[in-house]
Amino acid sequence: MAKHPLWSDEYWLLLLQLYLKKPVGVKPLFSKSLVDLSLDLHIPPEFLHTQMFRLRMVTPRIERLWEKYGKNPSKLNKDVKTLWKMKGYGNSKEFYDGVQLYESFEKDWEPLEENKVLTPVKLILILNLYFQLTPITMVPETPEIAQLAKLIGVKPQLITEVMDVYQFCDPYLNRDDFMINPLLAPCQQVWNRYGNDNPEKLYSIAEQLKEYFA
Repeated sequence: MAKHPLWSDEYWLLLLQLYLKKPVGVKPLFSKSLVDLSLDLHIPPEFLHTQMFRLRMVTPRIERLWEKYGKNPSKLNKDVKTLWKMKGYGNSKEFYDGVQLYESFEKDWEPLEENKVLTPVKLILILNLYFQLTPITMVPETPEIAQLAKLIGVKPQLITEVMDVYQFCDPYLNRDDFMINPLLAPCQQVWNRYGNDNPEKLYSIAEQLKEYFA
């Protein structure tokens, strides 16, 4: 993977601190801690996840990192705090002023303007469940819908509303009625990304995304 334009070698400290959090080791790709760090740094979680794997490699730089901090967590935490202050943590707008940001991945985690409870990531999880159900089972009482609602922190009724919108997006249902729903645009965008692709690919992505809410 090519080096990300916003990556700095100082960020090894942030990844090491995350790596050492229990359970020690490489964190899941879409674990909340890794995603939150990626959003803070404006660097996709896929890149940080790959970098975290490199902490297990034997290279001069990585060896020096472990020698200095591996058995000295207090020094690591102190230096990480200093790093955040130097990088303008908490004042990201000022720090990244004039820096070109690639926010395509970040938008997936941001609340929708149409409904602040939802994010594109949540719509992806709902779409994955949509393909596992039939229209007649897309009701709040369905156990799978109740489980997903609890996982992502929304009401089952909202999930069924989204699924109703997805039925309108679904070309196989051939719905010719007219829909007025503010969620139509963001749902259509998610459908265009995943709805016409291999459902196994969507399922794999959704299972990884669930880690964020676990």
